[in-house]
Amino acid sequence: MSRRLDLSLMARAVQLAGRGRYTTKPNPVVGCVIASGDRVIGEGWHERAGEPHAEIHALSQAGAAAKGATAYVTLEPCSHHGRTPPCVEALILAGISRVVYAMVDPNPEVAGAGLEKLRRAGITVDGPVLEDQARELNRGFIKRHQHGMPWVTVKLAMSMDARTAMASGESQWITGVAARSDVQRLRAQSCAIITGSGTLLHDDPSLTVRAAELRLDNAAEIAMRQPLRVVVCGKSPLPPEAVLLTDGGRTLLVTAVEKNIPGVASVTLDRGDGSVDLAALLRHLAGLECNRVLVEAGATLAGAFVGQGLVDELIVYMAPTLLGSLARPMLVLPFDNMDQQLPLKIRDVRMVGDDLRITSEPSTPSR
Repeated sequence: MSRRLDLSLMARAVQLAGRGRYTTKPNPVVGCVIASGDRVIGEGWHERAGEPHAEIHALSQAGAAAKGATAYVTLEPCSHHGRTPPCVEALILAGISRVVYAMVDPNPEVAGAGLEKLRRAGITVDGPVLEDQARELNRGFIKRHQHGMPWVTVKLAMSMDARTAMASGESQWITGVAARSDVQRLRAQSCAIITGSGTLLHDDPSLTVRAAELRLDNAAEIAMRQPLRVVVCGKSPLPPEAVLLTDGGRTLLVTAVEKNIPGVASVTLDRGDGSVDLAALLRHLAGLECNRVLVEAGATLAGAFVGQGLVDELIVYMAPTLLGSLARPMLVLPFDNMDQQLPLKIRDVRMVGDDLRITSEPSTPSR
């Protein structure tokens, strides 16, 4: 089989995998293509957690023609019994003769086991192919299994003079409709959204995925898979009428001192100085199978995540407007000298409506 054909068919598998980015959490997104020579005879992707994996969908489409064919899979086929049977066994029973994979399963308990089982069954195994693209799709799943922490994105909306709110706290709306719709996609991909008590006080957000704005075929399903909303409040008082505390949706209250609000789950994670231990919070969310976490908070809490080295990615929406020198800064980072600066690597810059979206990551990996 030619390298060019392998790349082409794996690229299609990666494309298919992306279709599950909103609905497979906490599972990884996976795509599969089954081909006889250069002819595609089956395709599939993991559509929902708890339902058949990508390989099963592709094998079902291929039918008896799968015998002697090649399977292209973006993630090493599973070899263990979970909520669904092992895909390795299905590939073997179907008579697949070759498996090309993009990346090994990041779970240390199973990594490589599926590939080894295929080899023992006499199936040719080749890879990795397009590993970077496959890893990009599953950054949160990989980090949770390898480091016990979710992938953390801080989302910020700012003016051209790097201000995020007026001195009063008023911040709606800095960016335009297109940017706000883009944020809905970030929310839909996230397992949890973190905010602070100050945001509840000033903005009273719902932090839900407004499916209608996504204009996706599976918008109704996304609406049923709302992210967990996490409120970090430390010792601060909470507005009792806040939407996040009263609308009946999934909310987790995280405090430094124990607080109880009827109908709202809570956890106390004291850092020892009267503030919430943010690293412990992220480990707690990983324990809840959160792959990706989105921080939508004010300058103080967002700055704390950045300053403590807990952020993997910053996405900044910059609006073509000026809020003035009295407005609030983007992040509270009380640096005194240039040696304290945090270098960033810009990964992507693009227009979203009238606003600029800048995606960057810290030069030093998060802990």
